[in-house]
Parts: sequence; structure tokens; C-alpha cells
Amino acid sequence: MRWFRRKTDDLAPDPPDPRTPWPEQEVPADPEAAAQEFWQTWFAMLPETNAALGDRAPQRVENDLAAAVARLHPELHFSLERGQRAIYALVVSAQEDPALRPYTDAWRAAAPEEDAIWEYHDSVPPVPDPTEVTVNLGAHRIRLGDFRVGATVDPGAGAVDVAVYHPQLAGLEEASRSAMTFLPLDAALGERLAGRWLRRVEVVGTEPEEALTLVEFRDLVRGLDRRDPETVGGTD
Repeated sequence: MRWFRRKTDDLAPDPPDPRTPWPEQEVPADPEAAAQEFWQTWFAMLPETNAALGDRAPQRVENDLAAAVARLHPELHFSLERGQRAIYALVVSAQEDPALRPYTDAWRAAAPEEDAIWEYHDSVPPVPDPTEVTVNLGAHRIRLGDFRVGATVDPGAGAVDVAVYHPQLAGLEEASRSAMTFLPLDAALGERLAGRWLRRVEVVGTEPEEALTLVEFRDLVRGLDRRDPETVGGTD
């Protein structure tokens, strides 16, 4: 369950005067030093963070955590989520922007060891079983288990073109339909694997021939990733 995931620029408590230029946040010159500062702040905040999440009130620490991530780099995204190996997970993501990777790399390298309460990710991880997830979108309840994916592999380009089908997508507004096109793919693959392999993604009105479930699609892409000698870092 994701409680929040918001770009740090969106967390200002009051909107600026439109006549005043928005101040640019300083980008640290030393990613390693910025990462060390983040983790010092994290440990200082940890008792309050654990208490807030235990009370199901993440908003109590959201702004302070956003400020700490912004000091690491103002363009990074973050989220607090249910963990896969621990109770909670902290995710700090570069959104596959190579210019930001030195900061998330330094952040991950300086991270403490995982324990029973916290695990740490430098990209959004896949959902263990996306078919068990149901998304509430206004009046719609959309089961990810009902998605079907047509996949066309381009071995020469190291890419996969994807046709996404769900019987409820046609009834959604454009913005919601766009969000629900990519959400199941991210849930199945995780941010990094999706960024490495997905090229063209489109919604289709009928179920593709030889369509795959999300779990079958994940198995396909992970298999391609393992066989690709040019891919660095393995699967998520």
C-alpha cells in the first residue's frame, strides 16, 4: 500500500506570488556528502516516522521527509510503502533520469542494513503479485489481474512494444486511462526493468492474440533481461 508519493517541488505549504520567480533549490555538488546528510536526518526522524506510520498518519512526517530528500537532490521522488521483506519500505527514485543516478547510487550505497522494520529501494520495486491488486479509481474498481498484455519483442533494439487491454479502460477519462495503462506495467516490472525494456505502449480495445497476464509478461521481460549481455545490474 502506497501512502504517498509526491515530487518534492509539490510540497510547498503555500503557493508563491505569481509575480515572483520560483526559487531554484541548490543541487549538492557532492552526492556522497549529500547522502550522508540524508541518512543523519533519517535516523533523527526515525522514531517520529515509525510512530506516524504506526498511527496511519504519514502526513505528520511527509513535509520533513520531503525536505530531506530535496536536500539530497531537488528533482528526486520518494515514497513510503509497505515492504516486501520488512514492514515498511523507503523508496527514493531518480525516475530513470541518468543525471540523477549518482545521487540515488550514493544514497543506496550509504543506506543502513535492512531490518525487520525498514527496507530501502533506489527505484520503485515490482509488486510481488500484481494480480492481487485492485485499484479504486472514482467509481471504478479495476483489478490488475484482469489486464492482458500483447508483447512484441525487438531483439535488435533490446526493446518490447506493448499493447495493454482491460475491459474497463474504454470507460475511463483520458487522464485516468493513461495512468491505468502504465500502472499495471510498473507494478509487474518495477521502475527500472520497465525503463530498460518498454518502448511503445498503447491501449487496445480488444484482447490481443496470445495475450499474457501481468505475471506472464513479467516472466517474459525478466527472461529477456537475463539473456541480454548489454544489460547492467540484473533484474529488479
